Amino acid sequence: EKLKSPVADLNNAPGRKAHPIMGGLFVGVFAEDTPWAHLDIAGTSWADQAGPLHEKGATGAGVRTLVALAERLARSGGEAGRGR
Repeated sequence: EKLKSPVADLNNAPGRKAHPIMGGLFVGVFAEDTPWAHLDIAGTSWADQAGPLHEKGATGAGVRTLVALAERLARSGGEAGRGR
C-alpha cells in the first residue's frame, strides 16, 4: 500500500518517515521469483565521530557479511545454505 504512487508505477520513498523495510519491499517487486536479500545498513554506514570500533566517516558496515556470502556462494556453486 505504501509503495503506491499517483504519478508512477511505484514510490520508492514514501515520505520522510518511511520505515527502513520500504527499500526491501521496493526491490522485492522487481525480484519476482529470483532469490534476493535486502541489507538495511544506511543507519550504520557513516559515523560522525570515531568510536572504539571505527574511525570517523564510512564504517564499512555489512562489507564482511557480503564478502563472506560471496565466498560461500562461490564455493557452493550458488547455494548459500544454512550455518557454516
